[in-house]
Amino acid sequence: MTQLQQARKNNITKEMAEVARIEGLDPEYIRGRIAEGKIVIPVNHKRNSRKLCGIGAGLKTKVNANIGTSADYADIDKELEKLRAAEEAGADAVMDLSTGGELRTIRKAIIESASVSIGSVPIYEAAVNSIKRKQAIYDMTARDMIEAIQLHCEDGVDFITVHCGATMGVLKHLREDKRICGVVSRGGAFLVEWMIHNKKENPFYEEFDEILAIAKEYDVTISLGDALRPGALADAFDRAQVYELNVLAELTQRTLEADVQVIVEGPGHVPLNQITRACSITERTLQGSAILRAGSHCHRYCSRLRPHYFRHWRRYSRFCRR
Repeated sequence: MTQLQQARKNNITKEMAEVARIEGLDPEYIRGRIAEGKIVIPVNHKRNSRKLCGIGAGLKTKVNANIGTSADYADIDKELEKLRAAEEAGADAVMDLSTGGELRTIRKAIIESASVSIGSVPIYEAAVNSIKRKQAIYDMTARDMIEAIQLHCEDGVDFITVHCGATMGVLKHLREDKRICGVVSRGGAFLVEWMIHNKKENPFYEEFDEILAIAKEYDVTISLGDALRPGALADAFDRAQVYELNVLAELTQRTLEADVQVIVEGPGHVPLNQITRACSITERTLQGSAILRAGSHCHRYCSRLRPHYFRHWRRYSRFCRR
């Protein structure tokens, strides 16, 4: 059973009890908020020993560090060094965003060595495999993408980013409203290119029920990627982004109905005078779900270590209204 199923059956799992101890809260509070979809504990059934991380309502802000190889530089030892640096710096979770080398070998090494929750972006591997076959990214099939998700969950990742909200409706607004920076999300750009070339709907949206079934099997938390987050202040909360946000709200409800834990990413770069509005719109649309918010670069420990911040939007919204 997933943590969400257990919570809805009024069962306090050992993971909930441990998060409650770490946070200094009543275990019943953790259970209740998980049941409501306002707290998540990324915890793949296939991983046993790790530092548990609760994310969401009333909990401390959590930090996620991104590591990963590139096509130009792929060294497992360096990735493990980055992992250790992130953990020593106090990161609560680490994402493997590798795109170079033997991706599964690298991912397994990171999962085996990590004491914190591990996340990944499966579409990167599907895209890299397409290139290795001497094909273009848009030549990968919908089945390639779904199988990548299955593989990552089997390997033991605790949460996966899937860009399900970039639909044909979003593309319509992208075409009508010219952006300064276009699509800055890497996974989102892969999917948008695929959709334009193949003239088909986003496979992650069309096959969302299958993705949920895979996630439920391993109790992997779904992180709904914001493919249309703006890379320029001038693009903030344009029609494409707002359209995607509403799609993500729909998918959040479907995820919770499937007894799968969910995080929503966003909202990207926002002008200072629009922060309050951004908080209000996002809180109202997502109804208190946990949010992953992108942070700034950090070069103190290694050149490719970047922190991201998990933050519950309700707390941040109150701050914005002060």
